[in-house]
Amino acid sequence: MKIYGGHFDIDGKNEKIKHLTEKMNRPNFWDNKDSADETIEELNSLKDNVSGISSLKSELENDLEMLELLKEEDNLEIRDLLKEKINSYEERFDELEVQLLLNGEYDDCNCILEVHSGAGGTEACDWANMLYRMYSRFCERHNYKVEVIDSLPGDETGLKSITLSIKGTNAYGYLKGEKGVHRLVRLSPFDANHKRHTSFASVDVIPEIKKNLDIVIDDKDLRIDVYRSSGHGGQGVNTTDSAVRITHLPTNIVVTCQNGRSQIQNKEEAMTVLKSKLKLLEIEKQNQELQEVRGEQKNIEFGSQIRSYVLHPYSMIKDHRTNVESSNVEKILDGDIDMYINAYLKRR
Repeated sequence: MKIYGGHFDIDGKNEKIKHLTEKMNRPNFWDNKDSADETIEELNSLKDNVSGISSLKSELENDLEMLELLKEEDNLEIRDLLKEKINSYEERFDELEVQLLLNGEYDDCNCILEVHSGAGGTEACDWANMLYRMYSRFCERHNYKVEVIDSLPGDETGLKSITLSIKGTNAYGYLKGEKGVHRLVRLSPFDANHKRHTSFASVDVIPEIKKNLDIVIDDKDLRIDVYRSSGHGGQGVNTTDSAVRITHLPTNIVVTCQNGRSQIQNKEEAMTVLKSKLKLLEIEKQNQELQEVRGEQKNIEFGSQIRSYVLHPYSMIKDHRTNVESSNVEKILDGDIDMYINAYLKRR
């Protein structure tokens, strides 16, 4: 089935469904519950995709037959019915097109999403917390599982930083375009004079890479610190020095984890995140070298925001890469960001 110059490989999807079904029937399938849950989720998603594609194909074939009848004899009722269905087809094709674009090597992976407040103290920390809420609500809408790996509260309110583990089909594929600087303009609730303030926060998104992760890390390149957990984690999380901070000395990448109850759990989680970051760094370096060979120019300046959220003097959220904008700021900040995500995927 072809669409917008692409191709939905139904046979390939059916073959993968068969493979996953065979995997589920193995005696040791439930030995690793997390892996089993991911397999079931992937299988259900594939079945939904195939079912949706097959249903759309069948409907289109039926309507083409109706169109042939119109050529032979004009019928106002059939013509009106087909006009109504065209709008429905456009929406469904749009959804399928986005699925088609999620074809990157790691698009089907879970992901790690980090939010860091920029300069601005309380204002920036509150903005980071607003973004955390927005992405949490987005994940609820898509039935993604969200777990706080690490967080650092602001001095007065909000968050200085937070790291989330997001699990679900195509989590990285959908959220990868959120990486960048997000700018907020509003009347400050923390300013006694109620003046307008501009705040910045950065978002980083990396795939949780478990397949083909050929990253070898020398122990001498690591500095591992342990400390007492704080913030998220539940009762008893901060009673022992279980939180782990790993610094990769050659790249100065720092990863922290405190959500687990044991130091061993947190170290394993932190190492997984570190390896994923190093793998992504390697991929980005290769892409940059390729762009230099091609003579392409790319603005990689940290301060160039990807999206502005203006709450005063007017209401508008605009993505500067795609020019998609909306005045319904409450809806967007409540997690309904699909229009921006889909536009970014189509632009790429």
